[in-house]
Amino acid sequence: MNYSDTIAYIHSLERFGIKPGLERISALCEKIGNPQNHLRFIHVAGTNGKGSACTMIAEVLKCAGYKTGLYTSPYVTDFRERIQINSEMISKRDLISCVGAVKTACEKYDIQATEFEFITAAALLYFYRSKCDAVVLEVGLGGRFDATNIIPSPSVAVIMHIAKDHTAVLGNTVAEIAFEKCGIIKPGCKVVSYPLQEKEALEVIENTCKSNSCSLIIPHTDKLNITGASLKGTGVKYGNLSYSLRLPGEHIVYNSIAAVEAVRAFDCSIRDDVIEKGLSDTVMPARMEIISENPAVILDGGHNEDCAVSLEKFVKSYLGGKNITVVSSIMQDKDYNSYLKHIASLARRFIAVRADVPRALDCETLAKAASAYCDNCIFDYDTENAVLSAAVSAGENDAVIICGSFYLAGEIRSALLKKLKGDRK
Repeated sequence: MNYSDTIAYIHSLERFGIKPGLERISALCEKIGNPQNHLRFIHVAGTNGKGSACTMIAEVLKCAGYKTGLYTSPYVTDFRERIQINSEMISKRDLISCVGAVKTACEKYDIQATEFEFITAAALLYFYRSKCDAVVLEVGLGGRFDATNIIPSPSVAVIMHIAKDHTAVLGNTVAEIAFEKCGIIKPGCKVVSYPLQEKEALEVIENTCKSNSCSLIIPHTDKLNITGASLKGTGVKYGNLSYSLRLPGEHIVYNSIAAVEAVRAFDCSIRDDVIEKGLSDTVMPARMEIISENPAVILDGGHNEDCAVSLEKFVKSYLGGKNITVVSSIMQDKDYNSYLKHIASLARRFIAVRADVPRALDCETLAKAASAYCDNCIFDYDTENAVLSAAVSAGENDAVIICGSFYLAGEIRSALLKKLKGDRK
């Protein structure tokens, strides 16, 4: 297979859907030599903050001299973003090779793996072949029956902020969801919790740690101070550490101190200046990404109510008084009304579009739902034109927020950057 064939084959596995359970990934990993048994992991679960925490942890470990694998989802513009070593995406050649090996095992032993299971196996094989010293592994969905949970007890298990999402699969209460997330906690590992968990989630985390004889580490918020904040990022002091985050938003600050404690739990000898550099070097696309400062154009792929609350706080803090246009696409299986009540209510104009994926909500339906919170709601079937027109026509007193889906972000990010760079010299 060439690279195009490889990507097409991976996406063809979407037909198997999402099937929680470890039976298929267990059989598949066994047939490719159980690469997961030869690696050290920091395993990260939670509803929100997983991606940023994983990226910060991996960046710090890289700065500390570890050859560090990073496995995350979703990607924004290039599938290979999901599998990285020391901030470098897997090469096309290595992706072809690892996918080929996993495909051969699936066909030879008649294993019908889902797309996520297949890619998880390919990533683990790649990290093993590359002799990684550490692997930062982001859970896909839940934790207990997620394909990433094929690994043995991790060095550190991290539980980021737990909130309601994927309730049809994970449960209707925060406690039920927390139980699924805490499935990554295994006997003897160290556990780090996001510092601001809801009480019912924290109780589940504490009880799971106790039953598995695991030490629980919770960052001390009384040691935390925000020393400066702007559209460009945030200055943070945490204990002896002083660093600047290039990722904006108050929620990222709390994610960062969870990442700090995870790194220290993994290797307590890592120096403070190394931690500071790793955190300050961390960048991520489509996480409240500032595409343009004047006028303000923000791209955010967050898609649940918790993400909406964070985005709402960010907009009110830094874009107050601006005429805000929201351009949004949301997946039909999301609780879009809970998202919209925080985001559409900020907008003077709301433009509903539809990302080019089957799961996306029809833009007319989205516009109608948003009209409960914004008086000026329209829809546009030409997604790229809607986004680019809103961004290019924005004036000094305007702000454009493009949000609601990583699919939307990936679809328009490159064109948006190119257009603004070309038109705003």
